[in-house]
Amino acid sequence: MTRILSTKKLSKALKNKLSDAKIELVEKDFIQTKSINFETPQLNGYLVFTSKEAVKSVLKSDIKNVHSISCLCVGSKTRSFLEKKGFTVIESADYAEELIQIIESKYKTNSFTFFCGNIRRNTIPDFFQQNKIAYNEIVVYETKLKRHQIKEPFDGVLFYSPSGVNSFSEKNSLENKTCFCIGTTTAKALENKTNNIIIASQPTVKNVITEVIKYYKRL
Repeated sequence: MTRILSTKKLSKALKNKLSDAKIELVEKDFIQTKSINFETPQLNGYLVFTSKEAVKSVLKSDIKNVHSISCLCVGSKTRSFLEKKGFTVIESADYAEELIQIIESKYKTNSFTFFCGNIRRNTIPDFFQQNKIAYNEIVVYETKLKRHQIKEPFDGVLFYSPSGVNSFSEKNSLENKTCFCIGTTTAKALENKTNNIIIASQPTVKNVITEVIKYYKRL
């Protein structure tokens, strides 16, 4: 029987999908996120979010009138969560690289407040700086690596973030393993570690599971 390792715990519905496909699951959270206290900032013309964690942290704070400012975000899950919580989302994209293209073509003269975690990529801040776009960056949550050594054998491993790749790689090998990644950013973190990578067609956890089932059905 095929056995896969998920580097974060999955929902019951997704576990059932794997079980129905006769795929055994081992799951461990390789990263942990936690809201942190932050100073209430001066908010700019638009808010930028790249994760649900950042939205959750902002909602825990006492920033006044935060819902009155329109948002731009990365990820369909982030967008639907923002909208569910009463925010107006005017633009969204699957990746930060795509979002900055939208900002470049339509919002270059505006100012932004970027809410992020302590471990974040430079894509958005670099773009703002290089284009002299007014912005401030507020770190609102913390990502900690949880390094586990996996003793049981497994055939494939599922990754959802570059941090997850880094955490896993500290105590485990990717030799003879097929890697399933949520998107191109996560896949990039596997460069020089393995070429055996499959990227989900859309950057969602559900699509990662779809790729896993499709792959092992073929074998």
